[in-house]
Amino acid sequence: MKKNLFLLLFLIVVVALLFHFKPLNKTVNYIAKGVVSKPRLINKDSLTIRSRVNLPKGFKRVNYAKGSFQNYLRNYKLKPYGTKIINYDNSQYYWQKGHIGILDITVPKNGLQQCADALIRIRSEYLWDNNRKDEIGFNFTSGHYCSWKKFAEGYRPIINGNKVTFKKTASVDYTKSNFYKYLNLIYMYSGTLSLSQELEEITEVKDLKIGDMLILGGSPGHIVMLGDEAINSKGEKLFLLFQGNTPAQSVHLVKNLENINISPWYNLKMNAVIPVSNFTFYNSKFARFK
Repeated sequence: MKKNLFLLLFLIVVVALLFHFKPLNKTVNYIAKGVVSKPRLINKDSLTIRSRVNLPKGFKRVNYAKGSFQNYLRNYKLKPYGTKIINYDNSQYYWQKGHIGILDITVPKNGLQQCADALIRIRSEYLWDNNRKDEIGFNFTSGHYCSWKKFAEGYRPIINGNKVTFKKTASVDYTKSNFYKYLNLIYMYSGTLSLSQELEEITEVKDLKIGDMLILGGSPGHIVMLGDEAINSKGEKLFLLFQGNTPAQSVHLVKNLENINISPWYNLKMNAVIPVSNFTFYNSKFARFK
């Protein structure tokens, strides 16, 4: 009897943690919404973020220049509709009802590319592809800055507790394969906590744009990126969101399970409670890559 009771309590705790301490009735509602929700704004045959999702009535997309980070994200390639979220070990993620698209980005088998790491990679690949490689660099959680330029020149971190120094211990290597080795290093020593400390904070909804991030810095923390943006005649904005996750898994464009009438668009607010798929941001904060 005691063994059965212990098992029951264990399962309840696991469910609570998976849904970030949502009340049980809300967890059931989320599962139900994910099952029955059939977003009317979806183009199942389309293979980019922009073309996959139609606009709600009265809204138009905000224009961004060709070559901008915003335009890059909006036109990011998606895998065919219905593609499942896959973990780094090639297993299927347990929650398949909260997304409407998978971004065409590989999931390394080492398990390092988690939520913040996936967005770091997308930002870094944009800078790489647009000949802005010297701008690629991120802080470790310790606060020490690690740039792709110095890594390519052969400098490696020597880490002793919270003390980090850099020493030239490798040959010069500017290749793409070495670039991904650099990203693996960043994945190991950076995350939502370091990003929350180094990124530019956005304090008003009207200033939000594609590429900005909704962030909770910590261990654990979470982060999602704004993948598209629309506006109406009143100046009201809607956004699409995508995320990586823990464990490392497919980067995916999420549904809005709170408002299925505009899903997958989100009406974001400052300092609000914002549920995103199976995670809830409390007292929401937004940030931007510099």
